[in-house]
Amino acid sequence: MTEDRGTPAPPPRRLADRLFGASVAQPVARPAAPGRQAPPSLRRAALVVALEGLAFGVLTLVLLYLTLTGNAESVPRALAEVVLAALAAGLLLAAARGLWRVADWARAPVVALQLFLGLTGFTLAFSAQQPLIGLPILALVGAVLYLLAAPDSRLAYEDR
Repeated sequence: MTEDRGTPAPPPRRLADRLFGASVAQPVARPAAPGRQAPPSLRRAALVVALEGLAFGVLTLVLLYLTLTGNAESVPRALAEVVLAALAAGLLLAAARGLWRVADWARAPVVALQLFLGLTGFTLAFSAQQPLIGLPILALVGAVLYLLAAPDSRLAYEDR
């Protein structure tokens, strides 16, 4: 066997490199992910969900004001309502952003919250005799569910 003396030998490996492996000098650049563009119906659904999230944010502030300035029967229960309204606002706003970006996780929480909002709107409109509050909620819920069920919205999630 003959050695090629023209090629320099690699430097000897350190003991730590032999035991634990050598670190990579430069990380490999990730290829750019193909950007999924949301179809118009999905973007409209995201805008309606963001509107609902902002409405819940306003409701949170109103409930907090009423809790702090009024005399609630149970302050912990009133604060729990404020926290639940704030959580719903945050979830709706995050889900709206997820819908806008065609994120995989965003559709299920939006549909679940729309079902709860639909039940609330139906109860307010018909059982509680408050149609001025319940019917707009039902209209928003219907719009979001219709836009999410549109063919191009469904295909945006299936074309991955």
